[in-house]
Amino acid sequence: MVVQDERRPMPGMNGVTVQRDAPARMRDGVTLYADVYRPAGDGPFPVILMRLPYDKTQAENITYSHPSWYAQQGYMVVVQDVRGCCVSEGGFTPFAHEADDGYDTIEWAARLSGANGRVGMYGFSYAGAAQLMPATLRPPSLVTICPALTASQYYEGWTYNQGALALAFTMSWATDLATREARKAGDDAAVAQLAAAYAGMPGLNYWLPLNGFAPLSGPYGSYFHEWLAHPTYDDYWRRWSIDEDYGRLTVPALHVGGWYDIFLSGTIANFTGMRAGAGSEAARAGQKLLIGPWTHMPWAPESASLNGVEPRIVDDMQLRWFDHFLKGEETGVLDAPVSLFVMGAEEWRDYPGWPPPGATEERWFLHSDGRANSRFGNGSLCRDAPGAEPPDIFTTDPLYPTPQPGGHSCCLDFVAPMGPADQSRAEEFNSILVYTSEPLPEPMELIGDVSVTLYAATSTRDADWTARLCEVFPDGRSINLQEGIVRARYRESLSEPSLVEPDRVYGYSIPMGPVGVRIAAGNRLRLTISGSDFPQWDRNLNTGGDLFAEGPSASVVATQTVLHTADYPSHLTCSAMRRA
Repeated sequence: MVVQDERRPMPGMNGVTVQRDAPARMRDGVTLYADVYRPAGDGPFPVILMRLPYDKTQAENITYSHPSWYAQQGYMVVVQDVRGCCVSEGGFTPFAHEADDGYDTIEWAARLSGANGRVGMYGFSYAGAAQLMPATLRPPSLVTICPALTASQYYEGWTYNQGALALAFTMSWATDLATREARKAGDDAAVAQLAAAYAGMPGLNYWLPLNGFAPLSGPYGSYFHEWLAHPTYDDYWRRWSIDEDYGRLTVPALHVGGWYDIFLSGTIANFTGMRAGAGSEAARAGQKLLIGPWTHMPWAPESASLNGVEPRIVDDMQLRWFDHFLKGEETGVLDAPVSLFVMGAEEWRDYPGWPPPGATEERWFLHSDGRANSRFGNGSLCRDAPGAEPPDIFTTDPLYPTPQPGGHSCCLDFVAPMGPADQSRAEEFNSILVYTSEPLPEPMELIGDVSVTLYAATSTRDADWTARLCEVFPDGRSINLQEGIVRARYRESLSEPSLVEPDRVYGYSIPMGPVGVRIAAGNRLRLTISGSDFPQWDRNLNTGGDLFAEGPSASVVATQTVLHTADYPSHLTCSAMRRA
């Protein structure tokens, strides 16, 4: 690596300069490289830092303004390739080095020429994890962080959901990372093969067994197989979990989320966890949550109109945040701890907390006369508890899952189901149970967490239970709001799975995550239940055997039964507010 010490002017940027490939030596001797953008003048200036595996020259500009924009606002901006990525030395293993390397980089950045010793961080997704992990070590120069669209741990909510592998995300993400590894190694043949695999991901999602996934069987992307080898929440994952102890964190934080982001639940968990349990009073008081109508990327509006959802609001809010905490200016960023774009209402609102006060927990019960299969069936959803009703039965064939469009996956919509989509075609299959309310007589706002309690049985030793909450419009469109899953063997514990007894009724809890939407009068709520939500999550082969090790011929068709009676009142739980 040839170190470029020269500070070059950014064309037309009124004195902003960039120093490319500035070296930072880590505690173990590995050198990481960063681009440093400096404002005009001698300073000293506060520093804002981003660390990422996706090429420092791009600095996540798929969502954020370019670092030179922040430099024009009076900040020294440092963007670093993490260990093993792009021009930085070492080998890359997701999450493994971000705590220590982040700590060392923060302290290095604080001592750069022209820096005033005060460091803030920003970035979304993995760059959000690369903030939270070193923050748990309390580097003395770190003043504040802005983790966006990121998780609270890297088992539940990142790699797995209630025991099911986040298939479309993890497979495509690992393939993309492996492509970058091959590019760094100068292995053109591998780059071509991996890039082609990424482009063909919708077909590769059907690969079985998953632990034999050929595109990642070579020298790149071996961490994918590590993830498969640890399907439970064990010490492999626990060592990296932010939510194990929020008391380790002592910095104010701006948490940014999207209503259709894969990590929405983790974003909110970090906000509420730090607000309640951060390691200092200043940190507990210095938490803010901002949620817009966005998928993971790009942050384009995913709602009924474009009013008020310009994604540049994140840059503007971050600038106010940094001005407040790094420059000591009063910007009002903490006037409202929570700022949400309420879809349907199409407006931004401020609230004192999450969930917003005034919401009441409502239960909506499942009903039918035994034929809730498909949207042409007689399944219904209402506030009245069930009495004596026959169950609903469907079958799930792992080799022929019903693809469900849209959702909360990542990271590009041609490789993973993302965002709102009309579910009505998928709801035509009898393998999906559909429960729909009457038209709402008045508007209802759902702002808070949504979950499903299901009383159900399966003919196999293991099976998946999935749920989707949708808003149904008068023209028949059924638009997904949230989804959830539970793998039967993980119904009681994510650390100690246990198989089920065939045809025995169990209670299942399916957390679906947060929503923030106004349902118009005349629209309907809809809950669908199925045995797969593919390819958002991997298929359960229903055998009860070792996960990810069995081939397609081992799969078993499951007969799945959902009960809704006085003794087994299956229901949806949501936080509702009603206004005129």
